[in-house]
Amino acid sequence: MNEDEAPYEIPESELHPSLVVRMVLWTLGSLALVLGIIGVFLPGLPTTPFVLVAAACYARASEPFYRWLIANPTFGPLIIEWRRHHSIPYRIKVIAITLMSLTICASIWTLSAMPWLQFLLAVIGLSTSVWLWRIPSRDHDTAREQGDAPG
Repeated sequence: MNEDEAPYEIPESELHPSLVVRMVLWTLGSLALVLGIIGVFLPGLPTTPFVLVAAACYARASEPFYRWLIANPTFGPLIIEWRRHHSIPYRIKVIAITLMSLTICASIWTLSAMPWLQFLLAVIGLSTSVWLWRIPSRDHDTAREQGDAPG
């Protein structure tokens, strides 16, 4: 984060004009947030995408919920990084891919009687990992450019 950027400056929300759409978005955002929170404790369920979806829904549905989520010390910095720069911190990426890989490997080992399901899990895990790895990480790119990280 640059020095001229406030660490918790809240990106603007853009409320949808329709009350019905805002109610649907609030419901979807709340469901996504619950799934994201469960994902903190259940390694097979990704936290980051659900929290980002919740923030996007709340930004269009409810100013108070959006500000509450952005101000959260756990999720707020991640959401702000995504809203400002469309990037995910390198550490979060590595943790997410590692936990997802361990969980999928354990699931593949458990499902040894169903090779088609093992293959499906491997494809889903690999494609999700590649997708997540390709999202930029400003903190890792900066360190590599300055010669601080091997690369």
